[in-house]
Amino acid sequence: MDKLIIKGGTRLKGEVTISGAKNAAVALIPATLLINGICTITNIPNISDVKIFCKILEELGAIITWNNENEITFDTRNISCTNTPLDMTSKFRASYYLIGSLLGRCKEAMVGLPGGCNLGPRPIDQHIKGFEALGAKVEVTQGKIIASAKNLVGTSIYMDMVSVGATINIMLASVLAKGTTIIENAAKEPHIVDVANFLNTMGADIRGAGTDVIKINGVKKLHGNATYSVVPDQIEAGTFMLAAVATKGDLVIKSCIPEHLDCLTAKILEMGANVEAEGDSIHVWTTKRPNKANIKTQPYPGFPTDLQPQMGVCLAIANGTSIMKEEIWESRFQYTAELNKMGANITNQGKSAIFEGVKELYGAPVEATDLRAGAALIIAGIVAKGETTLTNLVHIDRGYENIEEKFRKIGANIQRVAEEIE
Repeated sequence: MDKLIIKGGTRLKGEVTISGAKNAAVALIPATLLINGICTITNIPNISDVKIFCKILEELGAIITWNNENEITFDTRNISCTNTPLDMTSKFRASYYLIGSLLGRCKEAMVGLPGGCNLGPRPIDQHIKGFEALGAKVEVTQGKIIASAKNLVGTSIYMDMVSVGATINIMLASVLAKGTTIIENAAKEPHIVDVANFLNTMGADIRGAGTDVIKINGVKKLHGNATYSVVPDQIEAGTFMLAAVATKGDLVIKSCIPEHLDCLTAKILEMGANVEAEGDSIHVWTTKRPNKANIKTQPYPGFPTDLQPQMGVCLAIANGTSIMKEEIWESRFQYTAELNKMGANITNQGKSAIFEGVKELYGAPVEATDLRAGAALIIAGIVAKGETTLTNLVHIDRGYENIEEKFRKIGANIQRVAEEIE
């Protein structure tokens, strides 16, 4: 097991280039199963979730070729199995996209119940509702989901709640269905648009992605023989924007889409820092301690739950008292106990947390409780006086490509070392 040693008190300065979106990549890879052909995906983040997904596809009969660290060719012409390896699928949440893809392509699927970060209950009832509306029979038993259908037929599906995963999964299942599927109250995140654009590039007919009504006209097949580039990662971009705020830094974040971060930009300006967007870059700089701010996480285009812990570091050292309300994941505040070890003054109250801003944080041994908490604790370690040791890096490696190297290039004193096993 590795750990990060961070020597704090550094002002971050320079340029950082954003990788492809983790949340898009882990939906695009299973989407390749719908193609009876070959396709290439570029700008794929080189992270552990992507590598596990590729191994799963190989188990199903796909041929995976890594052209370089961030480009993969998928040959899914000879899918020989629809029973996924349960030990692999149970490691991360996005494995449930295999249900929609295999159901759409092969009319059957068996996938282990999804795992990933422990952020509270992750019901898949909206996914199942969608599959059943399309004509599938779905059974959840012994830690796995089994779905099958003689035929999938398009229909109107109203989502009882806005769900990114269910929106994508129903989209995957309905691309090859007979007739037209309409998803109402659909999620609108950028990676949903990316999945729709990818599928359309391969011959699908999906309209309205990015709005709350998505219309999918079923087609007979997807042709492949195309190359597609993954959208930039808005969460990674936001992570570095907030790192600039927390460290009183001066960063240019390159290869991003500023419009995807409008809600974060508004909050950063409210906190007294400067933000300037130009083309595919965002410049964030400040020399002052951040002002207090109240935050409420919401589905896109609201404030992302995946940036809540990173914002929490800024609020922990802000001038005044801030309130954070979490509306997506009930266990998202686990990281606050780790920040309190570093001298923060945060009180959890159910779905809310009160941040009494302190002037300084201090280095301490802390643990990444989930993916975004890990990123937040790296930022906290850079801000803090003294040395911070961060463990449980398996979470961070699931979603950030070369994160310590990127931080090092902009001035952080951070080193990954092998953890001694007692």
